[in-house]
Amino acid sequence: MKIDVITIFPEMCRVPLGESMIKRAQEAGLLDLHVHDLRSWTEDKHRKTDDEPYGGGQGMVMKPEPFFAAIEALRTPVTTVVMMTPQGERLDQRLVESFASGGSDSHLIVLCGHYEGVDHRVVEALVDREISIGDYVLTNGAIAATVFVDAVVRLIPGVLGDERSSEEESFSDGILEAPCYTRPPEFQGMKVPEILLSGHHAKIEEWKREKALERTKQNRPDL
Repeated sequence: MKIDVITIFPEMCRVPLGESMIKRAQEAGLLDLHVHDLRSWTEDKHRKTDDEPYGGGQGMVMKPEPFFAAIEALRTPVTTVVMMTPQGERLDQRLVESFASGGSDSHLIVLCGHYEGVDHRVVEALVDREISIGDYVLTNGAIAATVFVDAVVRLIPGVLGDERSSEEESFSDGILEAPCYTRPPEFQGMKVPEILLSGHHAKIEEWKREKALERTKQNRPDL
């Protein structure tokens, strides 16, 4: 999979996306990731990416010209252009899976907004999907893009190593994951549930399902 992220704060993406599983995915050739500075596609000497909004209002609006130039330079026949924005469809595991299922030849271009938003002509002419990572506002879209890329890349076959990891975690089947434990079997008076030490796999799976449902009802009754 190839992913191009376009932002005016490239280091906010490069640093977290250069660690852990995302780093290993790149080293293994499973991911071709590039983080670009939007200012590279400006033409004025001040490398300006924003201007005052028409119609008045607070803040600044990101200009369309750099985005159009960037997409023209990077788009391929298989590209999907995604914009991170609070106005987008809410990201969940099912949506993440749909992006990850595109296969090794798929290409995502992720656009990051800032200030009061992006000139809407960018959305109208260039963007295929608007995505929000939640009903709140962040400082800029680079933070949201990092979350989005991480969520998608970890589902690429081979990235997690054990494919069961993505199948057994929270939201994979619509509920939260069951509590998990490791050694020691007792710590500060708190014991690991006996069933997990029993070696009885069928009963363990039954216990996990029961606890997952309890946890979901308590923490996320909306699910």
